[in-house]
Amino acid sequence: MTAIERARTVAVVGAGTMGQGIAQVALAAGHPVRLYDAVEGQAARGAQAITARLDRLVEKGRLTAAGRDAARARLRPAARPAELADSALVIEAIVEELGAKQKIFAELESIVPDDCLLATNTSSLSVTAVAGALRLPGRFVGLHFFNPAPLLPLVEVVRGFATDEDAAERAYGTVAAWGKEPVRCADTPGFIVNRVARPFYAEAFRLHEERAADPATLDAVLREGGGFAMGPFELTDLIGQDVNEAVTRSVYESFFHDPKFRPSLAQRRLVEAGLLGRKSGRGWYDHRESATRPEPHTSQACEPPKAVSLPARLPAPAAVLRDLIEEAGIAVTHVGTEGMPEGAVRLPGGACLALTTGHPATGHPAGERLILFDLSLDYRAATRIALAPSATASPEDIREAAGLFQALGKRVSVVDDVPGMIVARTVAMIVDFAADAAARGVASPEDVDKAMRLGVNYPGGPLEWAERLGARWLWELLDTLHHQLPGGRYAPSWALRRRADTGRQVL
Repeated sequence: MTAIERARTVAVVGAGTMGQGIAQVALAAGHPVRLYDAVEGQAARGAQAITARLDRLVEKGRLTAAGRDAARARLRPAARPAELADSALVIEAIVEELGAKQKIFAELESIVPDDCLLATNTSSLSVTAVAGALRLPGRFVGLHFFNPAPLLPLVEVVRGFATDEDAAERAYGTVAAWGKEPVRCADTPGFIVNRVARPFYAEAFRLHEERAADPATLDAVLREGGGFAMGPFELTDLIGQDVNEAVTRSVYESFFHDPKFRPSLAQRRLVEAGLLGRKSGRGWYDHRESATRPEPHTSQACEPPKAVSLPARLPAPAAVLRDLIEEAGIAVTHVGTEGMPEGAVRLPGGACLALTTGHPATGHPAGERLILFDLSLDYRAATRIALAPSATASPEDIREAAGLFQALGKRVSVVDDVPGMIVARTVAMIVDFAADAAARGVASPEDVDKAMRLGVNYPGGPLEWAERLGARWLWELLDTLHHQLPGGRYAPSWALRRRADTGRQVL
């Protein structure tokens, strides 16, 4: 695998935040770097911003003064595209508009040598379409860095339909030589991360629209119960509602309005109102200085039950709860499953507590007085659990269920009784998208998991979750959701069905 020689020039077109970050990465790897922007003076300002960041790295002891000075000497702003003529690699990071990207690459192709790699940093446009009008589309690739580029390790190396194998491998080798973590990816809408991550946002927004819970509670359940670093509402406020919604809409349109990728009307209204998140002062949350952050709904302290009845076997995703209950000093008796949901816990007052399977608690086939609890990817580490009681569960039933989880060291959020709850619904959809992407050759299963861990900081890879939770359990949950909420959004993929039927990956 051949990387571009460090003595060769790397050019970056677009001197905004992302372009500056990519240029800094290439500088750190030892390349001469040319920074160009069509806006007069922007390249010079971008170069100044990069050198200021290098100064801060020296102050923090993460770069030597000699290293900074050498990097400064290799960085040069360009006033005209002609100054990029000696480049071995040109990476574009301009506005996400197909016409604008095609235009700049058509101009660059007449300037740079034929062995120069051309790359776009697009996150949502087709790499094949950007390269479509080029004389030599075989040398064109996607290099999708994540923001901030100097800090985040992942780079999606996207091979367009016309990309030569040698060009893709040179791009991959170069990114690896820069100390990044490249993953190979086919040119499909959203690539890996922006495709597989869509349910993390979409399900939370739909749950909000269904009035399952407020944004603060949904964020807390996914963060403290699911193990995600940030909740989707706070994360999209950080990203920018306009940016996140535009990617969602682009992927939805690219998949010919597949209901699995349908955008959120609630998010669209935020964008229309100019409530874009932190950058505008308000989004899902109010970020102004005088604002108080809303607290998630959390149940008051309840008396824990002295004893509970457990079946011989709890569902595999929640099997560790038996150990946690015993470690908390709660007496355990064993009962049959007659009249109870499979794998349910019997509370002292007679109500049943069960892991969600996609059915709502109200009208559940197992009967009345049922309280469902949500999935956690790690029940031992989780600090919050969501409960969804049936309409016939009494306040005392709910207090007993809350007291049990509080005795295990968990905060409890009681949410509305919606199919699939919060974490279970979200995780199942993410796994389904990941399995489908791998089966369709978007990327290898290993690269799918790697991309989701490094690109969006998930607490593990989705296909690893499938192995741990059980593809059969996940498929059955989605199949139930598909019947509870028809329309195609929750129809499990054939790839997940094959995993469920065979117990292994079939590609």
